[in-house]
Amino acid sequence: MILQHVNSDGVFSVPKFTVNKDDVEGFMEELKGFHSEFADCFTRSEPREHFFQYMAGQFSEIERKSIEPIALAVEGGNVRSLQRFITNVPWDDEKMNRKYHVLINEDMGDPNGVVIFDESAFVKKGNDSAGVARQYCGASGKIENCQVGVFAAYASPHGYTLLDKRLFIPEKWFLDTHREKREECRMYPGMTFKTKPQLAVDMFHNFYNEGIIPFKYVVADSFYGRNPEFRDAVDAYAGITYFVAIPSDTLFWLKEPLTEEKKYRYKGQTRLKKVLKDKEKEPHKVETFAKTINPYFWYRRVVSEGAKGPVTYEFTKRQVTLSKDGLPGKAVWLIIRRTTGNNPEYSYYVSNAPISTRLKTFVWLSGIRWAIEQCFEETKTELGMDHYEVRKYPAWNHHISTCMLAHFFLWHLKIRLGEKSTTYYTVSDEDSVGDCLAA
Repeated sequence: MILQHVNSDGVFSVPKFTVNKDDVEGFMEELKGFHSEFADCFTRSEPREHFFQYMAGQFSEIERKSIEPIALAVEGGNVRSLQRFITNVPWDDEKMNRKYHVLINEDMGDPNGVVIFDESAFVKKGNDSAGVARQYCGASGKIENCQVGVFAAYASPHGYTLLDKRLFIPEKWFLDTHREKREECRMYPGMTFKTKPQLAVDMFHNFYNEGIIPFKYVVADSFYGRNPEFRDAVDAYAGITYFVAIPSDTLFWLKEPLTEEKKYRYKGQTRLKKVLKDKEKEPHKVETFAKTINPYFWYRRVVSEGAKGPVTYEFTKRQVTLSKDGLPGKAVWLIIRRTTGNNPEYSYYVSNAPISTRLKTFVWLSGIRWAIEQCFEETKTELGMDHYEVRKYPAWNHHISTCMLAHFFLWHLKIRLGEKSTTYYTVSDEDSVGDCLAA
């Protein structure tokens, strides 16, 4: 398992999923009750039944959880009907998502909740699936033919779950050369290219404006952290703190440099531009700066408990001014983490947290991203999130939605059962959500 229990010295600890088959009575009846919450997201009884069958198949013990094996395994299943349901039957996706968020808030909502953004790739052999292209695949760590989904997860003292998703569509898919493919994949009219950080920003705006999911923190890796648009979108909302990784070549000043306005001529007009007053004050590179910090300023902290004992890093923090296009930008916290021992490895983060924020909060935030990694692990391993064989854009969204709902349903069972199932993850744990499905 990839799990690491985040040190409880932070704001809160995230509980482990511990429900097993002996804790759950009447599993299918409870599943029917859960599905009744979404009955009005479909206009007819047949798709409601197919919705139940599809998720029941995801909970089954079949090895491959794509449409055909599911249809053959569940009572009353029909391959063509289930294919049509996933690909062609209209769902009220907006209503379903809203209802889903209401349920998450009821079970997991907390004012100190954390929204985590990350992506997950799905390897594909052909070139006909929506958004498929040769692009970076996180699972293999190399360029592969795959689809990439941008996801948002939620972590609180009560659990963790996936909140929303967007399928990343590479820019070439919006060229005239891919017009037929767009139509074949039933991509929605009016869709335009958006980067992964822009997709994450869309989801963030939805969560905030929807006002259902309470959260205080936003966490993301360096792909999103290096993007000023992503950081600025979060920073625009009072009371929301971001903690995002940044690349090692990020530039900053320890003290904001002075600037001045300089006149210049452009097409016969006199204009003004801001320039550094002291051009000798070059910004620092975080990688270079980290290696010059005196040992006095490093604090050793336990981030998680692992199979071989505590996982320990050293941390330091500084208030700095980021460089943007060679000029001073935002004033932020710079947090640097390094491994212990000889030849340490460094990680770098920035945060818009208040000036009074203590180091222990940053230590905690540096380890909280495991929650979304665990969501990916559990939905793929136990619920077949990466088993799909659909090609159409709506079908991808419908399949992923059912996986997210199925994962949350298991968490609902755990939360309903109460304290008897509350423990916390360590790296050595071999339990998984599949344990509660074993017959």
